[in-house]
Amino acid sequence: MTMPDAQTPLKIGTRGSPLALAQAFETRRRLMERHGLSEDGFEIVIIKTTGDRIQDRSLSEIGGKGLFTREIEDALLDGSIDIAVHSMKDMPVAQPDGLVLDCYLPREDVRDAFVSRQVSRLADLAPGAVVGTSSLRRRAQLLNRRPDLRVVEFRGNVQTRLRKLDEGVAVATFLAMAGLNRLNMASVARSAIDVDDMLPAVAQGAIGIERRAGDARIARLLAGIHDAPTGLRLAAERAFLATLDGSCQTPIAGLALLEGDRLFLRGEILRPDGSEAIAGERRVLASDGAAAGADLARELLGRAPSGFLAGH
Repeated sequence: MTMPDAQTPLKIGTRGSPLALAQAFETRRRLMERHGLSEDGFEIVIIKTTGDRIQDRSLSEIGGKGLFTREIEDALLDGSIDIAVHSMKDMPVAQPDGLVLDCYLPREDVRDAFVSRQVSRLADLAPGAVVGTSSLRRRAQLLNRRPDLRVVEFRGNVQTRLRKLDEGVAVATFLAMAGLNRLNMASVARSAIDVDDMLPAVAQGAIGIERRAGDARIARLLAGIHDAPTGLRLAAERAFLATLDGSCQTPIAGLALLEGDRLFLRGEILRPDGSEAIAGERRVLASDGAAAGADLARELLGRAPSGFLAGH
């Protein structure tokens, strides 16, 4: 197998945020260590996406999932890059024709981080406190548990959101613990929210590496760094999401955990205003995770009133 080198470096496509770059660097490091490659065998290619360009509107307004992936996938399809590194919670459940997503790095902390300059825990927020988030899931879960709070739109990278807190736009916000850990900024979190209190987004904390379907050389390189346990967990969670036809416009949460050769899957769907939540779970053989994800989704849909996910 021809390995990448300085003359023909492997081009890694990524968004340009500090977190996206940290994920690309982690991918490069793992490929270097696994295959004995040097850093000059890689080129990091930064690609600006629609989600990066439009910062003044909510994600649900401008198109949902795919906002942080489309331009990167276009570059992969036209050969401008060799692999694409993604935050899996941003990824649509279906890939464009010609692309494959079957390599995942070991999953980070799945929990949401509670971030505030003023209070230590979600439970300590005063009635009527303003909380900022751009996530419909977090908004719905928060209002379901604390309908007394006021939620405002809050987008941008970690640094932007911290600045908004300093400016008094909100008393608190949420980030992913995984992202803070990868940025060596875990101290930003006042506390990590237990998954029993706030079930995370499907695939939160996971990095996926996408490639062209016919590229056998890249497939072999990526096979060497694929984390099989993360793959099993995401198969269940993404099947759950796919059956719900989930997008950024739908409050959906899901988490699969491995217990030996078995898998424990929890899922939740909510009305966008948080007024109602429907949850369920499955315990199955890990190899049956995808089927269990689809089955759990059908159960929750069957229990949901007509128009539930649309907020009607």
